[in-house]
Amino acid sequence: MNPEGLSIQDDPDIKRMMEGSTLRKVKSRSWKKQRHFRLLEDGLTIWYKSKWAGKGHSTFSVTEVEVVREGHQSEILLSTAEEFPADLCFTLVFHGRQGNLDLVAESSEEAQAWIQGVRKLIHKAQTMDEQERLDQWVRDWFQKADKNKDGKMNFKEVKKLLKMMNVEMNEDHAYRLFKMADKSQSDSLEIEQFVHFYKILTQRDEVWKVFQDYSGDGEKLMLEELENFLRTEQQEEEQSAQHAKQLIDSYEPSETVKKQGAMSLEGFQMYLCSQDGSVFNPELLELHQDMSQPLSHYFISSSHNTYLLEDQLRGQSSLEAYIQALKRGCRCVEVDCWDGSDGEPVVYHGHTLTSKILFKDVISTIKEYGFRASDFPIIVSLENHCGLEQQTLMAQHLTQILGNLLQTSTLDGQVPEQLPSPQELRGKILLKAKKIGGLEKCVDETLTDEVSDEEEMANGDEESPSAEEPQAEKKKKKSKLSRELSDLVVYCKSVHFHGFEHSLCHAKCYEMSSFSESKAKKLSKETGTEFVQYNTRQLSRTYPSGLRTDSSNYNPQDMWNVGCQIVALNFQTAGLEMDLNDGLFKQNGGCGYVLKPIFMRNGSTQFSPEKPEERPSYKPQRLSIQVISGQQLPKVNQKEGSIVDPLVRVEIYGVPQDQAKEETSHINNNGFNPVWNETLNFVIHTPELALVRFVVEDYDKASRNDFIGQFTLPFTCIQPGYRHIHLLSKDGMGIPPSSLFVNISISDFK
Repeated sequence: MNPEGLSIQDDPDIKRMMEGSTLRKVKSRSWKKQRHFRLLEDGLTIWYKSKWAGKGHSTFSVTEVEVVREGHQSEILLSTAEEFPADLCFTLVFHGRQGNLDLVAESSEEAQAWIQGVRKLIHKAQTMDEQERLDQWVRDWFQKADKNKDGKMNFKEVKKLLKMMNVEMNEDHAYRLFKMADKSQSDSLEIEQFVHFYKILTQRDEVWKVFQDYSGDGEKLMLEELENFLRTEQQEEEQSAQHAKQLIDSYEPSETVKKQGAMSLEGFQMYLCSQDGSVFNPELLELHQDMSQPLSHYFISSSHNTYLLEDQLRGQSSLEAYIQALKRGCRCVEVDCWDGSDGEPVVYHGHTLTSKILFKDVISTIKEYGFRASDFPIIVSLENHCGLEQQTLMAQHLTQILGNLLQTSTLDGQVPEQLPSPQELRGKILLKAKKIGGLEKCVDETLTDEVSDEEEMANGDEESPSAEEPQAEKKKKKSKLSRELSDLVVYCKSVHFHGFEHSLCHAKCYEMSSFSESKAKKLSKETGTEFVQYNTRQLSRTYPSGLRTDSSNYNPQDMWNVGCQIVALNFQTAGLEMDLNDGLFKQNGGCGYVLKPIFMRNGSTQFSPEKPEERPSYKPQRLSIQVISGQQLPKVNQKEGSIVDPLVRVEIYGVPQDQAKEETSHINNNGFNPVWNETLNFVIHTPELALVRFVVEDYDKASRNDFIGQFTLPFTCIQPGYRHIHLLSKDGMGIPPSSLFVNISISDFK
């Protein structure tokens, strides 16, 4: 990599970005301000400021940008479309929950230079390997710290920079290394020398020790030695010889060593930090499960109040919220419909101050973004509060906008005995709503057991605000159902839940019920086995309590433990619950469907999460995690001179007996390369349902610890052996190069 950071700097678009442009930043129809934007010399940071605001400026990295949308492709730019022509407009969409940046250029050439330029930079950033990424990270820090921009740094400045990078170290040691790197003996380091200094500073003893254990000459690992390491430590049985060869080809930087069929310490460290050395088995990240079983046999990634970007009382309803959820692999979205004042149905959180969006726009957005992350079916969960007229209009919008994407009849024209599979419904959208009668041809098609969604929520649920409505009000609410809308419901007919007994005798596979979190928890505690059996045949949806006005979430694990498929969470709210959801659905290609364990797919199963030891294939596992070290943990507190005191906690989520937490001690003042060497032990009774969450926190004896990073994955996806855990932010985004180095062993618990 060249010193400037990117070899595409001769590109005319990149040059234009570096020269800078005045772009209009648009936040609303009334807030449109000019800002000066330019790409900094590192080729990765975009800097901008207002012409008047003195010294104040903002920056963001191209690595934070997921995609550039051209033209009027955001709600804000659509709302100002008359004022700004499409060829001047573009939107930068960021990873995670960060809001979009809507920009308007002064000419279409300028807009194109930025659109194409940012796209090239995103591509460049995505194709960097681990080594280039680390180099770039070190360069970024150098640029940030080089205040007078002379491209040099003396020891005093280097010390300050190390503090910024979360490094607390012995000054004499640092000075010795500084002198070693200062080849020109000018008492200052240029960027290349600083990268070298950083490398000798970060040489990792703990990796070197493992390397020494297997290397005969202490210099390199010969093919047989690497093979021996893979078999002994990484618990790889078959094909370890072939795998060892592949790893040398992929990660050994020195051609000379490669020719000897060997691996150097540098190559070994690169392998351990790569996806092959990751704690998550890369083979299980691919789509690999059987997708031909009935829908009821899968956990389905599901969102609650999908239209909200914030909380339920004042938050903004937004199409962006649907786009964000669908991008994260969500396969069941919620649409809350109300009569609009101008005859067009609207979507928002009823009886609150949340803003409204048009139903037809929501459906168009689902069509456009629905199948980008996954082509398996989407369920649109309709909460319908509209009168007959607007319901009929909703039916028209659904059929006109979605066309043949909408599944409006059974696949083979027959009444199904069991639900179709995700495979058979690829690329299809299913409507979940009330239905008049069933799929069976029946003369008397009155709407039996009619119940509004609000009442269904109040279904014996003291947590729902609507439970307090007077009877007379409820009677009035029994609105009619539009025949046109009813006819679009095929495999997901909403019905009132009358108990497991009733369902066993009378229920159809295409009928499904919704349970509030408290109702679902109560049923799983008292009648766990029946709930698991019920969920082998029918879909069930669970949703957060109506009292969670802050859009907080419940723990989805309790619901997955009894096989509930559609466990709806507020995707807009970061935290433990969404970490678990992201962790479970990361496997299987991130397609939004995960096959339930075999003992949850058999209708006569006797499994109960309360008594895991009673199932026939009960085979508990011992999980032992040696937490060795941490690398480049981010600072929590940006205050000058503050350095983290990190600790690692491992949390297990699963059946009640498996819930457990263990943590290491904290290390004072070292976020750079803390070493713990502490072992945490667990026994897992139902491995197939367990999720393991690694959390790093900044210890604080006076108040709550601050969150630094986390990584969550299913127990069944863990690769044993020496592994790196690449940490994620609160938002679920990567924070390279932050990681943990661990040694994991899994064995049968005797």
